[in-house]
Amino acid sequence: MSANFKMSLGKQEPDTANEQAKLLLETAKKRNGMIPNMYAYMANSPGLLSTYMHGYEIFRKESGFTPAEQEVVFLTISYENGCAYCVAAHSVVADMQSKVPLEVTEAIRGGKEIPDEKLKALSEFTSIMLNKRGRPDRGDVARFLNAGYTEKQILEIILALAVKTISNYSNHVFDTPLDPVFKAREWNAKENAV
Repeated sequence: MSANFKMSLGKQEPDTANEQAKLLLETAKKRNGMIPNMYAYMANSPGLLSTYMHGYEIFRKESGFTPAEQEVVFLTISYENGCAYCVAAHSVVADMQSKVPLEVTEAIRGGKEIPDEKLKALSEFTSIMLNKRGRPDRGDVARFLNAGYTEKQILEIILALAVKTISNYSNHVFDTPLDPVFKAREWNAKENAV
């Protein structure tokens, strides 16, 4: 049995949630075709879910990263934070929507070297930003910029870190069960120790 704290609050459903949470859950269902368990639990704090959804949408639309690069950023953060739910979910999105090469997704999931140089530079810089708490050194930034990224995209990685902190930490305290749609890419943080 885990010694980690687990929230006692249950999932919120549109028909039983307060008005603000109901609107957010209905929006999630329209966008995703379902209400992921993660959203249903985060709806216990409508401000948390709203902030997550808004930041996620803006990152997807305005980061300047390709869909594959976006997934590399999200997978890297989720791996570093040991979030089994988000690693599984973003692996499915990587496979089905973002078209990340399988060997890249598997490298991130396994903590191994990424075979694509540009995506490797992106993943490494994302990890540096997380682990150095937003204090990269000049060499870190030079490698990122030399890989073809921009200074503005450093800020976009900060946005992704904020969004993933919300989802990863929420999943940790809820021990969010994996939705059936993500089961095929289940990931165990203990087996893939960060």
